[in-house]
Amino acid sequence: MGTEFLLLFFSSSAFILMDAITAQMPGFISLDCGGKKDFTDDLGLEWTADDQLMYGETTNISVANETRKQYMTLRHFPADTRKYCYTLSVTTRTRYLVRASFLYGNFDNNNVYPEFDISLGATHWATIVISDANTIEVQELIFLASDPTISVCLSNATTGQPFISTLELRQFNGSIYLTQYESQFYLSVSARINFGADSEAPVRYPDDPFDRIWESDSIKKANYLVDVAAGTKKVSTHMPINVNNGERPPQKVMQTAVVGRNGLLKYRINLDGFPGFGWAFTYFAEIEDLDPHKTRKFRLVLPGMPELSKPAVKIEENALGKYHLYEPGFYNISLPFVLSFGFGKTSDSSMGPLLNAMEINKYVKKNDGSLDGSVIASVVSLYSSADWAQEGGDPCLPVPWSWVLCNSDPQPRITSIKLSGKNLTGNIPSDLTTLSGLVELWLDGNSLTGPIPDFTGCKDLKIIHLESNHLSGGLPSSLVDLPNLRELYLQNNMLSGTVPSALLGKDLVLNYTGNIYLRKGHSEGSRNKIIIGSSFGVAVLLINIIASCMLLQKGKKKCPNQGQLEHAMPAQRLVSSLTNAATEAAHFVTLSEIKYATRNFEKEVGSGGFGVVYYGKLKDGKEIAVKVLTSNSFQGKREFSNEVTLLSRIHHRNLVQFLGYSQEEGKSILVYEFMHNGTLKEHLYGPLTSEQSISWINRLEIAEDAAKGIEYLHTGCVLSIIHRDLKTSNILLDKNLRAKVSDFGLSKLAVDGASHVSSIVRGTVGYLDPEYYVSQQLTEKSDIYSFGVILLELISGKEAISNESFGVNCRNIVQWAKLYIESGDIQGIIDPSLHGDYNIQSMWKIAEKALMCVQPHGSMRPSMSEVIKEIQDAISVERGEGAAMEVSITCQLMSLLHGQPLDRIMGFNS
Repeated sequence: MGTEFLLLFFSSSAFILMDAITAQMPGFISLDCGGKKDFTDDLGLEWTADDQLMYGETTNISVANETRKQYMTLRHFPADTRKYCYTLSVTTRTRYLVRASFLYGNFDNNNVYPEFDISLGATHWATIVISDANTIEVQELIFLASDPTISVCLSNATTGQPFISTLELRQFNGSIYLTQYESQFYLSVSARINFGADSEAPVRYPDDPFDRIWESDSIKKANYLVDVAAGTKKVSTHMPINVNNGERPPQKVMQTAVVGRNGLLKYRINLDGFPGFGWAFTYFAEIEDLDPHKTRKFRLVLPGMPELSKPAVKIEENALGKYHLYEPGFYNISLPFVLSFGFGKTSDSSMGPLLNAMEINKYVKKNDGSLDGSVIASVVSLYSSADWAQEGGDPCLPVPWSWVLCNSDPQPRITSIKLSGKNLTGNIPSDLTTLSGLVELWLDGNSLTGPIPDFTGCKDLKIIHLESNHLSGGLPSSLVDLPNLRELYLQNNMLSGTVPSALLGKDLVLNYTGNIYLRKGHSEGSRNKIIIGSSFGVAVLLINIIASCMLLQKGKKKCPNQGQLEHAMPAQRLVSSLTNAATEAAHFVTLSEIKYATRNFEKEVGSGGFGVVYYGKLKDGKEIAVKVLTSNSFQGKREFSNEVTLLSRIHHRNLVQFLGYSQEEGKSILVYEFMHNGTLKEHLYGPLTSEQSISWINRLEIAEDAAKGIEYLHTGCVLSIIHRDLKTSNILLDKNLRAKVSDFGLSKLAVDGASHVSSIVRGTVGYLDPEYYVSQQLTEKSDIYSFGVILLELISGKEAISNESFGVNCRNIVQWAKLYIESGDIQGIIDPSLHGDYNIQSMWKIAEKALMCVQPHGSMRPSMSEVIKEIQDAISVERGEGAAMEVSITCQLMSLLHGQPLDRIMGFNS
C-alpha cells in the first residue's frame, strides 16, 4: 500500500520534509541517508534514497562484514552551531517508533570518532557517541504524534561532524505502548531482548510486523547480559504461540526461552540512559511439555527492591493456557544504570523459572518548545520556498535557527530575528509584532513594501533595522511607546510625512536619510541622541563606531603568548608587601623576607624532582608554602620562568594562589598559599591514609574542584593553557578538603587557531597521554587522559603505576581497571577502605567517564566540561538528589495513574 509524504531539503540548518514513498505497511518510512537509488532489502523493507537533497554531503563507506546497502552510504553535516533536521509526516494521535542509526566507517579519514546530539523536535533524545568506526549505533524512540509532522535533528557537534546512516519510522496499531502520560513523555528504548534465541541474528520484520528489533541474548558484548546463573538452559518450540492481537512480541520471539534448571535465572545489564524511571515488561509463555504433577511458579528478584518481589508468576494459570502470552510488568519503575535482575522458583514449585522476552524503555520528558513557535511558523509560511524558511524543528531548541536568537528560559522566547538581505517581499509580517520577547529586529536590505506596523506588542525592542527597503507611509507615533528603543534605522526607503517630535526627543540613534519625502519635525527635548538626517550625521556615527572599536580592542584581556614565556625573570622588581601580592603580577619577594617567614627554611613539608617545599608564616599570620627549586640548569630556569609567567596571570578558586617569586643568591623560589591537607596522593595511598580514608563523596568533590581548575585553563584564557603534568601529587587540599591544582612548570600555551602544540614529550609516567608520547603533538585532550587516570585512582585508591597492585602482567592502572569495568565487575576495583559507603550508580558514572578520558585517541575523549557534568551528576546521586527527583516525578505520574501505588505490578497475581 502506498504512503505519501513530502520530501524537501532544508537549508544549511535543517534538511528534509519527506515526499512520496511506497511502503510495505502504512506509516513505514525507511530513509537510506546518502543513498542514490531506491531499493528493497532482503527483509522486504523498501528504502528511499535522499539523493534529491541539496545540502549536506554524501559519502560511501566500506566496513568489513557489512553488506547491507543502506549502511554503505551516509550523509554528514558541518560541525557548526546549527541543527540539521529531517521532518517526517505522521498521523496525529497515532503511536510510532522512530529509529536512527549511525555507522561511522571513518568516512572523513580522520578517525575523529564523532560525538553529537540527536533530538525529536525540541526534546533532547540522546547523545550519539561513536567509539568504534565499525559498530552501528542505534537509537529508538516511541512517541504519540501530536502534530502532523515530526522533526529529527542533529546538532551540537562536540567532536567530528554530525552524520546519519538511516532514519526509519514505524507506525503502531491500537493501544500498543499506551501509557497514561504519553502526552508528556516519550519512551526511549533501552533494551528489547529475545531470550533463548538460537543465533545472534535479531528478530525483526517480517516476523515482527512493526519491525521492532529483538536483540538475541546470545550477543557477546561488554556489560550485556552478564552474570548468568549456573543451570541456565535454552528451550524452544515450533508450536504456535497466541500473542493476543499481535502487538506484543512476535510469535518467533515467544517460541524461544531460557529456563533455570537450578531454580534461578539471573542477569546483569547496563541500561542506556538510566538511572531514571521507565517502562519495563517481561513476556512469558509456557513452551515446555510439563508432566501433570510438575509445576512452574517463580518470583521476580530485584536486589534492593524486595517490595517488588512479592507477587508470584504461574505462567499457564496467568496466561489462561499453554502457548499463550502472559505479560506482567511495571508502567513506571525507578531503575539504575546497572540493573541486576532475576527470577527464582518458589518453594512449592518443582520447575525453575522461564523467560521468553523483555522490554525496558526510559521515560524522556517532552519539551514543549519555544513559546513563539506557532507565531514564527506563521511568518515562515509566508516565504515557504525560501532556503532560510526551511530550517526544521523548534526555532529555539535544542539550538536556534541560523537567523534567530532566543533567551535561556526553559520555554524560550525569540529575542532576535536577523533576516537582512533575504529577498523578503510584501508587507512586514504582522505576526512579528506579537513577539513579546523580541529585542532586535533586522529586516534591512530586502524589498518590503507598505507601512511600518505597530510594534507596541514588543515592549523589549531595542534595535530595529528597516533600512534599504521600499517601505512607505509615515512614521507611526507608536514607535514612541517602545520604552527600550535605542536604535532605529529607516534610511533609504520611501517614507513620507514628518518625523514625530516625540521620537526626536527620545534617547536613541535615529537614521532616516534617503527618504526624500520625510521631514524632520520639532524636537521636544535635547537628550543624548544621534539623529542622522545628513552626511554629517553619518560621519558622527562612524566616528563613534571607530572610537568604540578602539576601546573594545584596548580592553581585551589575554593570557601571555608563548614568546613571553621564554624570557628570564628580572633580577628584582619594586613590589608592594607580600600580603597584597595577589593583586599584582609577577611579584618579586626578597630572600630575607622569605627566610624570615620560613625561619630560615626550618620546616620541610614536601619534596620532589623540582626541589623542596617549606612552611612559612608572614607577620600578619598568613601561612605560605615556599618552593625552592633545586635545578639551576637552563631547563630548570625555563620551567621556573614559565610557572611565574603563567601563575602571575591566572586566578581561579581551584588553582593554587601564586603570591610571588625570588631569584637571589642563585636560588629560584616560588611562594604560594599554604594548603593544609597536603596532596591528594598522600590521602589516597600515602602516609595520611592510615589516619582516615577520604569518603567517596569527598573524593567526588575533590574531582569536581580539580576539574573546574583545569577547565579554566582550557577555556578561561586566550590562549588556552595545557597543564601537561596532572597527577594526584599536583592536586592540593585545603583545610576543608577542597582541591586546587598546582605546579605549572611544564604547562604550555595552546597556539591560536591550531589543534595542537608540537612539543618534546614531558610529563609523569602513568599519567602520560600515549597519543602525545607517540606523536609529540600536545593538545588539551592530553590533560583529559591524565585526569582520567586520577579518576581511576580516586575509585581504587591505587597508584597509577605499581609493580604489585595490578597482577603479574599489568603495571598500569588504566589496563587493570579497564578489564574490570568492561566486564561489568566494578566491585573488583573499588577501594576497600570505602567500606561500601557509596552509591554504586555514582561509582559507575565516574568509572565509565574515566574510561572515556583514557581512550587511546584524543578525539574520542570528552571535554573537561563534560567530565564536570558527569561528576556533578554523580554527586547528585550520592547526595540522593537524583533519587529525590525521580521520586518527585514518579509522584506526579502516580497522580495521573489515579493514585495507584508504585509497587503495583501490572498483571502479577498477589
